[in-house]
Amino acid sequence: MKTSSFLATATALLAVLALAPASWAAPKKHSGTITTTVDLSAYDPAGEAELWLPYPVSDRDQKITDVTVKGDFAASAVYADATFSTPMLYARWNKGATSRKLTFSFKAERSEVIRRDFPAVEGAWNRADFAQYLAATSLGPLDGEVGKLAKTITAGKTTVLEKAKAIYDWTCENTYRDPKTRGCGAGDVCALLKQPGGKCADIHSVFIALARAAGVPAREAFGIRMGKKETEDVSTWQHCWAEFYLPGYGWVPVDPADVRKAMLVENLKLEDAKTREYRTYFWGAIDAYRVKLSAGRDLTLNPPQPGGPVNYLMYPFARVGDKVIDSLDPATFKYSIIYTAR
Repeated sequence: MKTSSFLATATALLAVLALAPASWAAPKKHSGTITTTVDLSAYDPAGEAELWLPYPVSDRDQKITDVTVKGDFAASAVYADATFSTPMLYARWNKGATSRKLTFSFKAERSEVIRRDFPAVEGAWNRADFAQYLAATSLGPLDGEVGKLAKTITAGKTTVLEKAKAIYDWTCENTYRDPKTRGCGAGDVCALLKQPGGKCADIHSVFIALARAAGVPAREAFGIRMGKKETEDVSTWQHCWAEFYLPGYGWVPVDPADVRKAMLVENLKLEDAKTREYRTYFWGAIDAYRVKLSAGRDLTLNPPQPGGPVNYLMYPFARVGDKVIDSLDPATFKYSIIYTAR
């Protein structure tokens, strides 16, 4: 990521953290409009063009309204993938189209999530019901070094909650934020165990692989941060977090990546009191300055994209002719994502 992009996202995080001193008194809700504008007109008009965008939906933690889609596309629709039911906005431009523009806008109202009122006794559960969240991914194996490490971290732990907390603590203590990582990171767990520096997708991929290897159902939520100012360019503010399933309770959010980001931005050490505050907060809680966009790894988009599976759908994905456009370079890709506080 460019220095200016890192400074922008770091400033955004500090704005959130500034609201949360010792008590982490973050606002209960935050809202605004997010508008994505894509222009594929500069690419060779001889080829057909396709675009896929993550399409957020309402759930118990967020409300999505005022959705609008405009553009000069030949066709567009909202589809979902077959494995994770992740919604996506799809648009297509015919061969010969010299203008290829699309604007996608929605209003989001997000709630702060705090889920720590854990039951004294974990409920019964069937592993088969959570097979999807206990499975390996292409970049997150569960055997070999990952399995060995998970076993070491959770030695002596007997409950799902104890195992999840041990892995959360290990992730906070043994990974670090690397601002030079492109985008949110690929999440190559084997590489990360050797060099545990990266961004949110990297750090949470480690947490999820270790959790699954230890028998704890876990998944990622992919999204984008909302701004605090009246208008802000959030084109590079994508962020993901993790969740684990606690039997008899439900899905619990954790965000060790934001712990490590706060440590980098504020130049904190593990033993600092402020670090302990962040670790306490992000165990079972996430702030209201984020919108969930999608879920799932190794995605086959709908309609299917060219090439192999998509690692995750957090950025725009496009192809023109036979060429897949680099989603991590909005300057070359020609897209912008703007937050407005209305």
